[in-house]
Amino acid sequence: MLVSEMYKKVIDFLQTGLFEMGSTQFTIGSVLYYIFLIIILFFLSGWLKNFLVNRVFKRYGLDIGVSLAVATILRYIIVVIGLAIILQSSGIDLSALGILAGALGVGIGFGLQNITNNFVSGIIILFERPVKVGDRIELNDIIGNIIDISPRATTIVTNDNIIVIVPNSEFISSRVINWSHNDRRVRFRFPVGVAYKEDPAMIKKLLLEVASSEPGVLQQPPPDVLFDEFGDSSLNFQLLVWTVDFSDRPTQLKSKLYFAIFEKFKENNIEIPFPQRDLHIKSGLKQDG
Repeated sequence: MLVSEMYKKVIDFLQTGLFEMGSTQFTIGSVLYYIFLIIILFFLSGWLKNFLVNRVFKRYGLDIGVSLAVATILRYIIVVIGLAIILQSSGIDLSALGILAGALGVGIGFGLQNITNNFVSGIIILFERPVKVGDRIELNDIIGNIIDISPRATTIVTNDNIIVIVPNSEFISSRVINWSHNDRRVRFRFPVGVAYKEDPAMIKKLLLEVASSEPGVLQQPPPDVLFDEFGDSSLNFQLLVWTVDFSDRPTQLKSKLYFAIFEKFKENNIEIPFPQRDLHIKSGLKQDG
């Protein structure tokens, strides 16, 4: 008896009217039912997207960027169609809402220009893949690795573990330097100066020894040393090294090499110069004629 009374109270509660839209009466139960359907719709569309990317498209060797773009577009289409079906089944006249949606669309469109621009830019990025997750990029004054590309923005993490969220349109309208677009190998140039009395051939030999002994430096392509210029106070060289491990941490590789170069020069009595100026003072007395 108690169970039946509880059941009757629950039914009465769910049948409590909330509001009317046209000729349709919405109750607590019907609203919860449609909310449940919308949650299921978003869940299934997300599952379908992951299934297409990880199972179907991957099996046929489709490019991951194209796979994500196609799966994302399909998900949005399914969500839009599903919402239309749910609203139509609820008894809401979509044709009546069409006029209101059109009027609102014009006003909202002006306010959502940036969002639309970023969304379209995100689709272009997923299709063309000028950048992708894992790439080392330089955009304006931001240098870091891409960890996520969403429909609206791209997330970048810097070497200081700072998260930077950049609108997708920036990658389309601005100049982007992608350090790892083709592969992870990157060549860095590190300047080194020595005194004029030193032998350039010896300097090249020592610098190549330092580069060869550093595990983070690739031996193929091999390191190289360029005689850059005759400076004001020094002979200037450039040490050219290729790396994969330090492609996103160039300052760490620079520090390692400079420590090793300092020790190598110290062992071989190589002088590291400092700016010098010769000052000549001429003095004289003006004699009266």
